[in-house]
Amino acid sequence: MPAYMIVTAKITDRDAFITNYGSTAGALVEQFGGRYVLRGPGAQLLEGSFGDGASMVISEWPDKASALAFWNSPEYAQAKKLRKGIADCQVLLIEAGKING
Repeated sequence: MPAYMIVTAKITDRDAFITNYGSTAGALVEQFGGRYVLRGPGAQLLEGSFGDGASMVISEWPDKASALAFWNSPEYAQAKKLRKGIADCQVLLIEAGKING
C-alpha cells in the first residue's frame, strides 16, 4: 500500500536550503524508491497554527517500510544536518487507505 511523507517547512535561508539540503535529500528520495508529488513554497494556512507561508513537500513511497528505510538511513541522518538552523520542519508519514462509504 503506498505511503506519503508530508513535510511542512518554515525556511529562513531558502537558497542554502535548496542548494545544500534539497539537492542531497532529493537524490536520496529517488535512491530509496520515493518520488516527489508536490514541492512548493507559499502554503496558505486555513486552520491551525503552523504552516502559513511555509514550503510543502509531499513524497510518495511504495509502502511505509520504504519511507521509513529512507528516514532512518545513515545517509538521510547526514542530510538532515544540512537544514539545521535554516528550517523548522514538521514531518508526517501516512499510508494510503481505501475510503469506504
